[in-house]
Amino acid sequence: MYKNKMKNLSIFIIILSFSLSGYAQTKNQIAMDSTKTARFNRGWKKLKEIDGQAGVNVIESLKDISPDLGKYTIEYPFGDVYSREIIDHRTKEIAVVAALTAMGNARPQLKVHINAALNVGVTQEELAEIMILMSVYAGFPSALNGTSALKEVLAERKAQD
Repeated sequence: MYKNKMKNLSIFIIILSFSLSGYAQTKNQIAMDSTKTARFNRGWKKLKEIDGQAGVNVIESLKDISPDLGKYTIEYPFGDVYSREIIDHRTKEIAVVAALTAMGNARPQLKVHINAALNVGVTQEELAEIMILMSVYAGFPSALNGTSALKEVLAERKAQD
């Protein structure tokens, strides 16, 4: 009986410590929201440069539900990865469009990055060719869905002109 009480007490202490560590993490996350670091500022500038208004809209859509996710999206992909200079933005966007097309389940992100690719000099013909290439490696459904997303983006851009 004594062993069972000690076992239950040990389990309770473990659960309590996880709960308290989660509480501390929540307080840190709230404080983090209001901090704009050099990394954040670099990422925000890069996001606007590459993704334009579409990227800003994605971040804005997260403000009321998950501002930390928006902050992480600015800091890591754009503040860290896109800010690297080993390959140019055009090449990065070609890779991202190919990857998102191959995934086949990220249409909203694919549309944002098709726009970004066009913003950094990838042509409509090159994007169509990427979709054809993806038919070999990701299958026809992914290539067809990617081409459909490309068609939508081109129509949206034409309507804005």
